[in-house]
Amino acid sequence: MEHAVVDGLGFAHFLTQTDSVGRIVLGTLLILSFASWYLIVTRTLTNTLAQRRADAFLKRFWQASSLASVDEILRTQRAENAFATLARRSLEAFGDAARNGDTLAAAGGMAQYLTRSLNNEVDREAAQVEYGLTVLASAGSAAPYIGLFGTVWGIYHALVQIGMSGQGTLDKVAGPVGEALIMTALGLAVAIPAVLAYNALNRRNRMWLARLESFAHDLYVLLTVRGGEGHRPIADAAGREE
Repeated sequence: MEHAVVDGLGFAHFLTQTDSVGRIVLGTLLILSFASWYLIVTRTLTNTLAQRRADAFLKRFWQASSLASVDEILRTQRAENAFATLARRSLEAFGDAARNGDTLAAAGGMAQYLTRSLNNEVDREAAQVEYGLTVLASAGSAAPYIGLFGTVWGIYHALVQIGMSGQGTLDKVAGPVGEALIMTALGLAVAIPAVLAYNALNRRNRMWLARLESFAHDLYVLLTVRGGEGHRPIADAAGREE
């Protein structure tokens, strides 16, 4: 008889006995879990692909004979990574400053205009790589407390039912209380992957942006130092040479 009672307990039995509050808590945990794993999978694939494209572009960039060759590469191929976008924006800013030096945007000189353009592009990429981190941080910090709330509510709900039935023996109390602890376990199951993914993505973003800023500095040096020493001029969008 006791074995039959134990077999009757479990997560399915907990769902049938819980009320709407418990189901809302469970639904919230499921939503956080789905959102976390969606971001983990998509961000991992996106970052891996971006890394490969960036490595391939940087290899072509440093093997190019001149900035004009880089400009031709960027015209024939779509910028599929942050490094290619940064290179294209720097070349466009260099050409804009040379053509429109009397505008307000280029009033501080070509070097200042190029610096602002590079910084703006790095900031734009920094904002883009932050996508999803807020959800992961929220899931990692809130899920354990949501699960704990579900446990407390489940224990309260179970004790009320036991009190109303008048059966307060240990075997009648341990089962419902143990079922309620499932919510705490679910909260931890949601939080742990979210925290680990947040830390991993945050570290990757720091390294990615540091590498991007280093490349921006290289572009600045190439355009301001070498660009003014008689190297081949860069063609503008219409194919004219500056």
